[in-house]
Amino acid sequence: MSDTDSFIDEVSEEVRRDKLYTVMRRYGWIAAVAVVAVVGGAAYNEWRKASEQSAAQAFGDAILAAEGIEDPQERIAALQGVAGAGEQSAVLNLLVASDAADVSTDALMKIASDASLPDHFRHLAALRVAQMQDEAVSLDEVRSMLAPVLVAGAPYRVLGEEALALAELRAGDKEAAVSRLQALLVDDEASGALRRRATQLIVALGGTPEAS
Repeated sequence: MSDTDSFIDEVSEEVRRDKLYTVMRRYGWIAAVAVVAVVGGAAYNEWRKASEQSAAQAFGDAILAAEGIEDPQERIAALQGVAGAGEQSAVLNLLVASDAADVSTDALMKIASDASLPDHFRHLAALRVAQMQDEAVSLDEVRSMLAPVLVAGAPYRVLGEEALALAELRAGDKEAAVSRLQALLVDDEASGALRRRATQLIVALGGTPEAS
């Protein structure tokens, strides 16, 4: 290679280096911002996870402390004083509702009608309302309460079937109640405990449980 070619190569390399430095000076801040954004985003994500975990732990600790109070009224007051939003609020209302009959229906119906909550909370609340009813409530009203719970694939469907069977029995429709209980004995989603309850009730009503 001649001295001329070597000189041209050196000049070309210098030109490329100058162009690279120029580009870096002009656009290097973008790379710096990107790095800061990535690092900052990761740090914020870790902080958010830690904050959520801490808040969840505090919520759980508050509930455990409230549930440890022996006096019913003080326990309810403590539960109602626990701060919670969204699903946490639903959990609190379910706990309060299961603890005091005088406020249970309102608290449960609030959950059951809250479209912002996941179905498993709403269905559980509706199921609990239906289970609390007595002869003063018509069978059609109980069916209406349980309508969303009894949909195929719903998380508490079999418990809803049991609640409806009991409502049918209260309404004097023994045949429908026994038929529904018999169906639960062969329902794959029914737990062993539920099948035992259904069996005992069928026998108490004078029927013969079908083989599961």
